[in-house]
Amino acid sequence: MPQTDVQQVQFRSLQRLPDPRGEFVRLCAPHMVGRWAHPETVCGCLHDYAAAAVEDDDLREALLRGISETGVPTIETEWVPAAKQSEIGATFTKIARPTLQCMFDPAN
Repeated sequence: MPQTDVQQVQFRSLQRLPDPRGEFVRLCAPHMVGRWAHPETVCGCLHDYAAAAVEDDDLREALLRGISETGVPTIETEWVPAAKQSEIGATFTKIARPTLQCMFDPAN
């Protein structure tokens, strides 16, 4: 199985855990260390506000995967069904404000 397929299976199983938010924060936080004073707070905020702004399950799952793997909002086209790939740009527009809020003022 190619690496991206393995990562997709691992990420999908993350969503079925009893605490998917906690697991997301656990995977995300190491990417934030050194960038932000409170990595867990930033990651929790990204999960709760930026990703929550995305109504489509496939796009939200791809966004959460990108953040948990890289520490920045990322959506690879191969993570999204072909019929929804044209929505990736609009998704980033939708999450811009909550993402910036999370990164620069996550407590408010």
